[in-house]
Amino acid sequence: MAQHDPGTDDPLSLRGVVPPTVTAFRDDEAVDYERTAAHARFVVDRGAHGVFPLGTNGEFPLLSGTERDRVVEAVVDEVGDEVPVIAGVGAPSTYRTVARAEHAEAVGADGIVVVTPYYYPLDGDGALEHYRRVAEAVDLPVYVYHIPSKTGNELSLETLAALAEIDTLAGVKDSSKDVPWLAQATDAHPDLTFLAGSDSLVFTGLAVGCSGAVSAVANVFPELVVDCYEAYDAGDRDRARELQSRIFAVRDALKTGDSYMSGVKTALRMRDFDAGPLRSPLRLADDESAAEMRDRLRDLELAGL
Repeated sequence: MAQHDPGTDDPLSLRGVVPPTVTAFRDDEAVDYERTAAHARFVVDRGAHGVFPLGTNGEFPLLSGTERDRVVEAVVDEVGDEVPVIAGVGAPSTYRTVARAEHAEAVGADGIVVVTPYYYPLDGDGALEHYRRVAEAVDLPVYVYHIPSKTGNELSLETLAALAEIDTLAGVKDSSKDVPWLAQATDAHPDLTFLAGSDSLVFTGLAVGCSGAVSAVANVFPELVVDCYEAYDAGDRDRARELQSRIFAVRDALKTGDSYMSGVKTALRMRDFDAGPLRSPLRLADDESAAEMRDRLRDLELAGL
């Protein structure tokens, strides 16, 4: 099995389970910053090794710049003294990404996660220029967020090699689910930290050289994903594989209804944590789907329920 130490170019030495924490909303869809910070506290108190506010689960494309800035500030204030906070700052434009990155640095984030620009097609040179300009704007370590299914822009291994030359490029959160791409990337860049970005690939990601995982399941059941990581880290591959199977089952249950993100917020209520609705046009599952999801989760006899 591959080693999964953080990259030597990563000053944060990120490893373990880093949940992409949720953004909580009030019933009128205004951001509830106190509750958003409380969710970061929820996962950290249950073993998370870091937090990633304003990822996909944080509904970042649906927030204004000011809202995004305040979310980062709230999460840093709550858990920043205990675990690394890597703040999502990505936007379709370099200009807006730089503004979010500068604010994240100003309020004490430990690193920034920069999603590949989306909506418009982007070639390798454009991606390289984007990341260079963002990296030059701040002194924080930069983590590439590679999720071509959402952005429409895939990074080639050749482009990644060019990005790796950026001084403050520290790592990659890979949500491509392209295991050959990830395996080749980790082999080629041992100096970078790689985080598996799909719950389906926690075990596999570690096996091909990731040092940890960004897990949506860990937003609800951080203990389960932390146990999987720690079993792998301790050399108990059979136990880690067994726990990955349980993560698959939870992942499938959370997908009952309209969306994975709906499942996360619905399941959190089962753990007595109400993060409110999703922001429109996203929506929570209807009562029938939510009831089915709850039954499936209860059948799994998960700790904490």
